[in-house]
Amino acid sequence: MPQIIGSVSTYPARASLAWYLGLIVVGSVLLLQGMSHAVGTAPISLLDSVFTATSAACVTGLAVRSTEFDFSFAGQLIILILIQLGGIGIMTVTSFLMFRFGGRQGLRTRAVISETLGANDDTDLQWILSHVIALTVFFEGLGFAILTLRNLGHSPWRTAVWQALFHSVSAFCNAGFALHDDSLTRFQDDTLVNLTICGLVIIGGLGFPVILDLQRSRHSRWQDRWHHLHLHSKLMLIGTFGLTLVGTVSIAALEWDGLFRDMPAWQRFLAALFHSVSCRTAGFNTVQIGSLTNATLFISILLMAIGAGPCSTGGGFKVSTVMVLLTQAMSTFRGRRKLKVFRRTIPRSTVDRATATAMLFTVVAAVALTVMLVIEQSDSPHISGDAFFLDAMFEVVSALGTVGLSTGMTPNLSVAGKIILIGLMLLGRLGPISVFVALSRRELNDPVVYPDEEPMIG
Repeated sequence: MPQIIGSVSTYPARASLAWYLGLIVVGSVLLLQGMSHAVGTAPISLLDSVFTATSAACVTGLAVRSTEFDFSFAGQLIILILIQLGGIGIMTVTSFLMFRFGGRQGLRTRAVISETLGANDDTDLQWILSHVIALTVFFEGLGFAILTLRNLGHSPWRTAVWQALFHSVSAFCNAGFALHDDSLTRFQDDTLVNLTICGLVIIGGLGFPVILDLQRSRHSRWQDRWHHLHLHSKLMLIGTFGLTLVGTVSIAALEWDGLFRDMPAWQRFLAALFHSVSCRTAGFNTVQIGSLTNATLFISILLMAIGAGPCSTGGGFKVSTVMVLLTQAMSTFRGRRKLKVFRRTIPRSTVDRATATAMLFTVVAAVALTVMLVIEQSDSPHISGDAFFLDAMFEVVSALGTVGLSTGMTPNLSVAGKIILIGLMLLGRLGPISVFVALSRRELNDPVVYPDEEPMIG
């Protein structure tokens, strides 16, 4: 058994995988209980409870049952707890509680927290865990306060408070679960709700290393704050702003005379901004996804694949990965051998890892899409398949990127199709590389060195 499982300090992803699997199992059992079901609804099957628990724990948001009508208050509360634990990392919460009650920083704990939150070897784990919990409470509390004040004028106070709490936690954790079957389409013209949700999604998607870095630099003078940020933070901030801007402009242009044609100009940009931000693993929607054009859906797929930042509440193969690959391509075009950005040199090993991450995400998505097509529509000719290929691609990338947006096919999938999405959501939350490392038997150390020979590329 030790040879199969290996050392957690060497393979910290194994602990994360075990914790998430345990969280999903516990959540599935709780959601199966009668207390979790709304009165008068059809019984929730084992598969549907596992799917819902996985979607919540992996902060995805894909749903096969109605969160609004099929689950009771207790069921919705269980889903919210799964979202919170899955969003900031269950190891973060358990380690924080352990320290609060007098525990010590063991090698296993340090390895797992370093993997989860991006902590360095010399970082005080108790300090970083306390700050992560405090920042999470602050931002979710701020969103909760804003949404509560907005809801009080439209709903009874109990409903207003519960919906504000649920949606603020779901937004910061990039989960995409909403207490309405139409997600947030009823707030399509509500600027306050749209901007609040967008703000929580962006902050949660930046990643805790960036948030802590920004907090640390706030003591510097305004003109020095950018200079004092780490390279990772700079790449994340530029990449997040660039992707949000490009996504907003592209979606607004493509849907201006389409789905957005009956909206005033300001609302068209608001809807485009919300969809651009939500595609970055949040999973909320203020427009009907199935009514978007094919071009907009494809841009959405690209944004969903990229996702958010490392050590964040979001998924995808990460903004920083794209930024490293883009800067490497620009550097190669200019004939430079070393990758230099903001007076820093990015190691070759980082470029190799970025390439492997993007390639592995693409390969996993392609294989899953192929299997999905074989299972769901292998006996139908293309001419009678409507838009199934694009819908299936959208669904696969949404699950693997832990986004949660859907064109509407999720509840109609077969048992095998739902199982595929369950596996993709877990893969996407932990990261394909982390999962494969977690399941690997042992690290190979091959002392044999062969002569170099370069194949032709391009």
